[in-house]
Amino acid sequence: MSMATDSIITVRNLTMRFGDKLVHEDLNLEIRRGEVLAIVGGSGSGKTTLLRQMALLQQPSAGVVEILGREITYLASTQAMQVRQHVGVLFQNGALFGGLSVLENVGVPLREHTDLSDSLIDEISALKISLVGLKAEDGYLYPNQLSGGMRKRAALARAIALDPEVLFLDEPTSGLDPVSADAFDELVLDLKKALDPTVVLVSHDIDTLWRVADRVVLLGEGRIVADGSMPQLASSDDPLVVRFFQGPRGRAAQAAQ
Repeated sequence: MSMATDSIITVRNLTMRFGDKLVHEDLNLEIRRGEVLAIVGGSGSGKTTLLRQMALLQQPSAGVVEILGREITYLASTQAMQVRQHVGVLFQNGALFGGLSVLENVGVPLREHTDLSDSLIDEISALKISLVGLKAEDGYLYPNQLSGGMRKRAALARAIALDPEVLFLDEPTSGLDPVSADAFDELVLDLKKALDPTVVLVSHDIDTLWRVADRVVLLGEGRIVADGSMPQLASSDDPLVVRFFQGPRGRAAQAAQ
């Protein structure tokens, strides 16, 4: 897969503490425009915390985050709103509004960030619903009427409502059965071809890493302990990398490629 070499996200000397707990210490990361970057690591390694900091949802204790050429670490709310128009987020549990239909959920970012008419917002929302593989009639369902896979797709439709340049996915296949997880991986690849966003995803699903990610960073001990493609990481002799990627599940996922 070809990609541009310029950075779309830069993280410099990022440190994050929750009380006495050190999550990240002087973490540095460059994410290239057009790539699919996966963030992995053990429980408590700060994967979602890092994603939230890059997505303007959480401030680090120290350090700098730049996205789309702008330092976002301490932006005023109006400036942050401008950047958020170019960013889409799929939360792990979907975070759909229970009192809104799928069509209304997808339209929320459009109503928040544009002055489009209601009819045009509904038209765009219906298009996004179709792009994620849901039927037109699914737009009139409510979140509690959806299966787990449908909720993920509906949440993804909302995340791409504004055609974001950067798409953040937090555990996109968690809670899905293997067939639904495979279908969601294919959906991400299809959307990558159609909309060409830079994708940053957090995942513990080794199959997803092999199928979707151009590059993977492994977090541990407050830092990035490995950074490379899945073939590179799968052949590493670093003990931390071996333990994470070369266990029985990792070998099975590699063999399936």
